[in-house]
Amino acid sequence: MYHELYIDVFFLENLMMDSLLLLALDHILKCGRARGRLFLCGALGSLLTCAAVAAPLPGPVKLVLFHVVINSVMILTGLKIRSASQFAKAFILLYAVSAFMGGIMLMFRPYMRFISMFYCIAFGAYLFFLKLWKLMAHILKRKKEIFRVTLYTEKGEKTANALWDTGNQLRDFVTGDPVNVLDPEFLHEITELPEAERGFHMIPYHCVSGDQVMKVFRIEKMCVHTGRAGEERWIQNPLLGIGEEILSGKKEYEIILNPEIFSS
Repeated sequence: MYHELYIDVFFLENLMMDSLLLLALDHILKCGRARGRLFLCGALGSLLTCAAVAAPLPGPVKLVLFHVVINSVMILTGLKIRSASQFAKAFILLYAVSAFMGGIMLMFRPYMRFISMFYCIAFGAYLFFLKLWKLMAHILKRKKEIFRVTLYTEKGEKTANALWDTGNQLRDFVTGDPVNVLDPEFLHEITELPEAERGFHMIPYHCVSGDQVMKVFRIEKMCVHTGRAGEERWIQNPLLGIGEEILSGKKEYEIILNPEIFSS
C-alpha cells in the first residue's frame, strides 16, 4: 500500500504534540523549565522522528527509536531529570499523557479537515488535561488533609472525620487556646447540653456574614490519627466550638481542626 507523507506537515504536527507533552510533564513534575526550551526540545523530538521515518531502517529498529530513544532524548534535554527514578516517572507519564491526549484527538478526528483544527483540538486537549490533573490533585490533597479523630467525653468515645484546615486561626480570646469547630449536627454525639460542659463560654469571631459569637467548651482529650504508620497525636482538654452551619455538604468531615493544636 502506498502512503504519501508531507514531511513539513508531519514535522509541524509532531512539533505541536511533542511540545504540549513536554509542557504537561513540566507542569506535573514541577521542573520549572522555560517554555522556549521545551518548544526547542519538542522541535528536536519532531526532527528526530522525521529523520527516523525517512531513514531506510528495519521496522523493529524504528519502533525502538520512536518509543524509547527519541522520547528519552526529549525528556533528558527538556526536563530537569536528576535521578533514574525521576526519569522512569517522566517516561511513564509521557505515555500516559500521550494516551489521554491521543484519545481525545481520535474522538475529534472526523472534524479535522483542516490543519488548523488539528492545532486547536490538540491545544484544547492539553488544557483539558491540565484542568483534570488539577482537579485530581485537589481531591487527593483534600483526602490527605482529612484525618480520623477520637473524642473522649463523659458520654464515652466518639470517632469522626476531621479536616486539617490551615485557614482556621480561631482562638479563645480568654486563654489564647486554638478552637476546633464542630458540625452542629454532630454536636449531639458529644453532649446533650453544651452549656453544662466544662469551660463553657462564648467567644466572638468574624465570618463572611459578619461578626458572630460561638459557643465553646472543653472535653477530656482528643486523639488525631494522622495515618502515618499508625501515628497518633494526643491533645489534652481541647477546646471545641459549635459551628453555625453544616461544615461539609457531602459529610466528608464533622470537625475542622485548628493547626495550632499541636503547638499549643
